[in-house]
Amino acid sequence: MSASTLRIALVGNPNCGKTALFNLLTGGRQKVANYAGVTIERKEGRFVAPSGRTLQILDLPGAYSFDAVSPDERITRDVLEGNYPGEAPPDLIVCVADATNLRLHLRFVLEVQRLGRPVVLALNMMDAARRRGVVVDVPELSRRLGLPVVETVAVRRGGARALVERVDGELPAPAPAQPDDPASRAGLHARVRELMAATVTMPRATDRVDDALDRWALHPVFGLAILAVVMFLVFQAVYSVGKPMTDAIGDGFDWLGAHLSVWLPAGPLQGLVTDGICTGLGTVLGFLPEILVLFFFILVLEESGYLPRAAFLLDRLMVSVGLTGRSFIPLLSSFACAIPGIMGTRSITDPRDRLATILVAPLMTCSARLPVYALLIGAFIPSRAVLGVFNLQGVVLFALYAAGILGAMLVGWVMKRIRGDQGEHALLMELPSYRLPKARDVGIGLYERGMIFVKRLTGVILALTVLMWALSSFPAPPAGAPGPAIDYSFAGYLGRGLAHLFAPLGFNWQMSLALIPAFAARETAVAALATVYAVGGDAGALAPALAAQVPLASALSLLVWFAYAPQCMSTLAVIKRETDSWRNVAVSFGYMFAMAYVASLLTYHIATWLT
Repeated sequence: MSASTLRIALVGNPNCGKTALFNLLTGGRQKVANYAGVTIERKEGRFVAPSGRTLQILDLPGAYSFDAVSPDERITRDVLEGNYPGEAPPDLIVCVADATNLRLHLRFVLEVQRLGRPVVLALNMMDAARRRGVVVDVPELSRRLGLPVVETVAVRRGGARALVERVDGELPAPAPAQPDDPASRAGLHARVRELMAATVTMPRATDRVDDALDRWALHPVFGLAILAVVMFLVFQAVYSVGKPMTDAIGDGFDWLGAHLSVWLPAGPLQGLVTDGICTGLGTVLGFLPEILVLFFFILVLEESGYLPRAAFLLDRLMVSVGLTGRSFIPLLSSFACAIPGIMGTRSITDPRDRLATILVAPLMTCSARLPVYALLIGAFIPSRAVLGVFNLQGVVLFALYAAGILGAMLVGWVMKRIRGDQGEHALLMELPSYRLPKARDVGIGLYERGMIFVKRLTGVILALTVLMWALSSFPAPPAGAPGPAIDYSFAGYLGRGLAHLFAPLGFNWQMSLALIPAFAARETAVAALATVYAVGGDAGALAPALAAQVPLASALSLLVWFAYAPQCMSTLAVIKRETDSWRNVAVSFGYMFAMAYVASLLTYHIATWLT
C-alpha cells in the first residue's frame, strides 16, 4: 500500500448509521466480497480526500462488544486487533455512535479505545439528536475520552465533511493499550455513567414521535394488522408495478431473437442464439424488474427502522412455533435469498433457535422463485379485480408467500416438539428511531442486489441454458421419425424418465426436466421451459405455450412444488458451512422434498376434482 493511502475501519453498534456513512463516503466505489474462509460479507470502498490522499474504508460488521457471541462480532474484533488471517490491521479506527443513544454506544467506544490504536469518534445522527433536544458537549467529551470527536449526519450531503477533514490530517495519538479481562471490562459501565452525566443532556429517554408511532406499530392487535397490510401491499406492488416492465423486456428479446434468426444462417448456431440464449436467458432477465420491486420494499422497511419492531411484535407467535423474534429478520432476508438469511442467523445466540431458523429459512419464498411464480400466474391466473381493488394475480402471489410462511411455522412447531424444548427464550433487542429512507442508500442496495442477479444470469444461468439447449437439440432424430425432433434428444429421454416419478403430481416431461437445472438455480426452471418449448417448435411466448398444453391443475401443482421444494445447491452448501454438518443438509433436503411432493400431490388431485 502506498504512503498516500490510509486504511480506515468503520465500526459501531448495529443501527448506528455506520453503513449509511460508508455509502456517503464511498458512493458507488465499493466492492463486496466475503472474508476468507467464512460467508460473512466484507464491504470495502475508496474515497479521495481533498489533500489527494486515498482513504481505503472498510465497513466492519456491527458489534455490541468484543466479548463476542456471534461470528460477526468475532470478525470485527479480530480485524481490529490485527489477528484476522489475510486482513491487514487498520491505520485508523472510526467508531460510529448514535448521538441519540450514547448510553448504549459509548461502552463499545471505550472497548475500541483500549486496543491502543488511533481512534476517531463520529457522533452520527446529530440532526436527530438536536430535534429531540439532546445536547452533547463535544469538546468536553473529546477531552474526557482523550480522542477526537466529530459530528456527522450520514443521511445528508456533506454530512461527513468534519470527519473527512479530521482523518485527512495527522493520525491521533492512540491511547495506551489495556488488558482485556472481565475485571477491567466491569469498570466500563461506571465510566459510561460518568461520561453521560458530564457531557450529555437528554430531556427524555425516547423520542415523542417514536413513542406515538410505536403505540400503534407495537400494539398486540393493531400492530399485527398493520404488518399484515404492509406485507400484502408489498406483494401487490411486485406484480402491479413490475409486470409491465417484465412484459416490455420479454417483447424486446422476442424482437431481438426474430431479427437474429433472419441474419444468422439456419443451423445449430441459429438455434443456440435464438432458442437457447435469447429465449432462455431473455425470459429470466425479464423478471428482474419484479425482483427489484421486492428488494426495494425490503430495503425501505429496513432503512425506516420498522423491521426490528416487526421482529419484536412477532416474538410471542414465533416462540410458540419453536422459533424466536430474532428469527424474523433473517427469515425476511430469505425472501430475497435464503443464503444471506441463513448467514443472518449468526445474531441468534441460542444454538437450537439458530439451527431451527436455518432449517426453515429455505421455505421463505426467495426471489429466485419469483420468475417461476410470475410465469405460471401470468399464464393461468386471469388479471381481474378482487373486491374492486386488488389484482387477483397479486392475491395468488401473496398466497404463495403465505404458504411458505405457514410451512415454516409448521416445521418449526414440529422441531420444537421433537426436541422437547420448553425453555424460555427472552428477546432483548434495540429498537432504532424511525427515519425516512434515503434514496442514495436504497439505490446502492438495489444496485448491489441487481448486479448479483445479473452476474448469476451471465454465469451459472447462461451455462445451464446453453446446456439445456444442447440436451434438447442433440442427437438429431433418425430419418423419417414421425414425432418432434426434441422427443429423440437427450432431454426428451431424460424428461420422460423423470416423468414416471412426477406423473402423480400432474407434471409432463418438460416440467419434470426443468426441475433438474432448477436445483442449481431456481430461475433456470423458466429458462429450461422456454428452451425446451422453443426447440420443440412452439412459436411465440412461453406463457401461451404453457397455457395451451398444461392443465390448470398441473400448473397449480407446480406452483406449490416450488413453494416447498428443496433449495438450490448454493443454499445447501451454506447450510453445511454454517452448521458444519452433512446431517443437517440431508435433513433440510429430505423434509422439503417430502413436503413438496405431498403438498403438490394434494393440490393436483383437489384441483382436478374441482375443475
